[in-house]
Amino acid sequence: MPASRAHYWFVGPALFLMFVILLLPIGIATVMSFTSYSLGNPGAEFVGLTNYEKIFTRSTYEKMFGATFRYVFVVVPLSVGLGLGAALLINSTRRFGDLYKTIYFLPVMAALIAMAIVWEFAFHPTIGIVNSTLERGCGTLLEAWSWYAHGCDRGFPLWLTDRDYAIWTVAFIGVWQGFGFNMVLYLAGLTSVPRELYQAAEMDGAKSAWDRFRLVTWPMLGPTTVFVVTISFIRSFQVFDTVEAFYPQGGGPSKSVYVMMFAIYEKAIQQNLMGIGAAITVVFLAFVMFLTLAQRWLVERRVHYT
Repeated sequence: MPASRAHYWFVGPALFLMFVILLLPIGIATVMSFTSYSLGNPGAEFVGLTNYEKIFTRSTYEKMFGATFRYVFVVVPLSVGLGLGAALLINSTRRFGDLYKTIYFLPVMAALIAMAIVWEFAFHPTIGIVNSTLERGCGTLLEAWSWYAHGCDRGFPLWLTDRDYAIWTVAFIGVWQGFGFNMVLYLAGLTSVPRELYQAAEMDGAKSAWDRFRLVTWPMLGPTTVFVVTISFIRSFQVFDTVEAFYPQGGGPSKSVYVMMFAIYEKAIQQNLMGIGAAITVVFLAFVMFLTLAQRWLVERRVHYT
């Protein structure tokens, strides 16, 4: 009796869509990255590894990698840590828990382009609330800090236009915008932790909140942490709208905020250099894939599954 092939009708559409939406565009971008293709030209010259050589040898792209990794390795740990902390605090709060959830989640729901304008005013060197608040500390014990004393004497930084501070300012906004999303994911994970485990841990001598977190909460949040870290890495590598809102004409002062997604947009869309844009896209996908697989392997080694 011939085997039934009904399962192909269930699996087939999903495989077809994965091929058309995911694999085919990646394949086209990979082929395009070896050419000098640009929109409007009837043909494209094969240039081999020239585009990749430019990416790994020219100073502009060196700044691109530096800005991208600075942003990612600041935003990911801080947004994950703050998200976990906010979730633990809200989970232990008996009153106004829903209000706190709404407040922390507002940056996720807000249009980031609109919020970027608000942040631009907040970081304004003369009328912004950030520098105005810092100036109120002048003449106090805070001036014992040399950086603060220098700011009181010569003025506090131009946060968005100083190449030494621009990427860190954008990363701060990324943390502010992302940790509320991680908080919601951790809150969902906390609901799956059985209360009986806390009672058993307390009977075994885990009296303090730190002991209960270390022995029960954190191990049980292992699968959630894997997912949160993975999503945070991907979202951080995809940062674009904040940079484009602050620096529409370039990657910030001295290309200090020239992240990979903005480089793809600049080369492929603004300058119509589709070949080099596709090469940056392939490198971008390779970095995301490598870091995602690496962190999943490292984190999952200590994950506790129920």
